Amino acid sequence: MSAPIFNPLKKQVLTVITIVAIVFCWSGCSSRSTMKREASRAVGPDKNNLVVPNKPGLIAVTNPTPGWVDYTVQRVNGSAGRDSLPALFQLVTATWGHENAQMPNIVYMPEKRRLLMTIEYGPPTVRTVVIDSDDFGATWSQRRWLHTDAQGKPDVGITAGLTYLGNGFLTTSPESGTRYFSRDYGLSWNETAPVPKGANGRDLYHWDPLLVDRNKSGQIVRLSETRWNETGAKRNDPASKYSQAYFWSSTDLGKSWSEEAIVPAWHGVNEVALIRAGNGDIVAACRTDNPVRFVGELDMYSGLGISISSDNGASWSTLNHLYEYGRHHPSLVVLPNGHIVMTYVVRIGYTDARDGHPRFGIEAVISKDNGRTWDLDHKYILAYWTGQVTGRNSWWGLSQTTSTILLPDGSLLTTFGTGFRNESSQPLCKMDVGLVKWRVSNKAVNSDRTIRDAPFDSDLRNKFDPEK
Repeated sequence: MSAPIFNPLKKQVLTVITIVAIVFCWSGCSSRSTMKREASRAVGPDKNNLVVPNKPGLIAVTNPTPGWVDYTVQRVNGSAGRDSLPALFQLVTATWGHENAQMPNIVYMPEKRRLLMTIEYGPPTVRTVVIDSDDFGATWSQRRWLHTDAQGKPDVGITAGLTYLGNGFLTTSPESGTRYFSRDYGLSWNETAPVPKGANGRDLYHWDPLLVDRNKSGQIVRLSETRWNETGAKRNDPASKYSQAYFWSSTDLGKSWSEEAIVPAWHGVNEVALIRAGNGDIVAACRTDNPVRFVGELDMYSGLGISISSDNGASWSTLNHLYEYGRHHPSLVVLPNGHIVMTYVVRIGYTDARDGHPRFGIEAVISKDNGRTWDLDHKYILAYWTGQVTGRNSWWGLSQTTSTILLPDGSLLTTFGTGFRNESSQPLCKMDVGLVKWRVSNKAVNSDRTIRDAPFDSDLRNKFDPEK
């Protein structure tokens, strides 16, 4: 039996501190909630105050050591076992107090050799904070609110889809309402633009970064984004799907957008991550609706599929279903050799621990043919852990969001949300932010394709023991 990949309690990475129980207004610790529309906002005051965390107190819990710690990730080698690969891990929020920090998004800004991360943070209401690093993640700045009002209070709720456009220019937005821009490497976010509603007058929701296309001189010529909304279908109706994803684009750096295009192949799809493959195709990693057989369950049962466009988003291939359930929140990176790395969360499908506690994780798979096939038999296990809660709230230990970037030295940074510190004694679920620095291995693997050839809805494809 191999050692757990991410089990801070067993690896003695932790020391004891105390935390404050909090109350927050959005159930962000669940797998996904549709957020209330934020009204379009004009440019306003921004004192950009540093975040002042609550002082520790009340509930004793364990707290991981801050900064990088030596670590291993595993690559599955088909039926031949697993390879252990050196890596680094840190809990970015180790010193924050267990105050609820989730939905991390990370970008690299090469002009400054700087990383920037947005994190959704409470209490009492979840707001967006920004941190940055000038040493590739070894240390991080103090938290600062993405934007504040004239009184210095945070006034931007939950955002997603952080995207770097170059030369200090960034954008992010709530699921609906207002898009925010920064032109000074994320120090201030005073420029805004409204996010239009759909053609039918309904809000369209998003989760993932923009696809940025440039001309030969490096100028941005188009931004593309995916959005989704509910169809109104009943979630227990096997003849219909409850989500529909859309595609739209902008030629003025996100100030205005084309009318959303319904993608027939994305009926039954909600969140969609995009990447431009080496051959020019657009690869879409799609979060699929819960299978009907899991009616009534949390949307942790959502699956994962791939759709490809060879005509700049005008048409899309039917879904290549990779996993029927339990895997989603993908992030895509193209390596210099053209291979595509996709990270994603594992919420359902891992076998429970021997004591009955659920296990969660973060994995990665690779495509060597521009997204058409994926090597599921030789996946990477970047992290896994055992939740501390069973029963009705067993999902509190969940994995949430992946955001992966390529660094200049060829290594990858993958950040994600984790609920591994949640305990049954807490009144509410609260999250932390993990970060893994790792590399794709150049060691040869066997030719096993048993899992790749198995039906997408089979146990062989969807069930896995991370400790076997």
